[in-house]
Amino acid sequence: MSDIKDHNNTTESSGIAIYKDWLVLISTMLIIGLDQLTKYLVREFMNYGQSIPETGFFRLTYYTNSGTIFGLFPNIPIIFTIASVIAIACLIYFYKTQKMGGVWLRVSIALLLGGAIGNFIDRVSMGEVTDFIDVGMWPVFNIADSSITCGIFLLILVTVVLPELGKSKPSRDIKSDSDHS
Repeated sequence: MSDIKDHNNTTESSGIAIYKDWLVLISTMLIIGLDQLTKYLVREFMNYGQSIPETGFFRLTYYTNSGTIFGLFPNIPIIFTIASVIAIACLIYFYKTQKMGGVWLRVSIALLLGGAIGNFIDRVSMGEVTDFIDVGMWPVFNIADSSITCGIFLLILVTVVLPELGKSKPSRDIKSDSDHS
């Protein structure tokens, strides 16, 4: 009986608990897994500062970053660890406050969560983030950073630029018990 009550309470906001939303859960886990696997492989098989190939527009280059974007504010990992926890909590709260978010809104949240958790794992376990994707003049970054960037872009797109993309279509998205006829 309590399960029914809890489910009915969640349908007033996001329609489903975030841990029961398979799209968000699986997407987030895939991003975290891919991020952590690639970082592990870089740490295991490359020397710090090594680039493969040595020159070119796109390279794999092993660096670490104890700061934030572009290496700003280095050597204060506790601040960024706390900021990561706050960001993750805010994303979960944002998800919960959305009324039946559409696929693209949920994907943007999964991208942001996966990236935030991926870099959070590095900060907690090593005090810094492993970076390895080296493209042109852009600072070296990782899959979590890419996920966060894409998630922010998509979130702005579905909430500001094209808000109709952020809304669910009743016949194709998650349905609450009251939607079943």
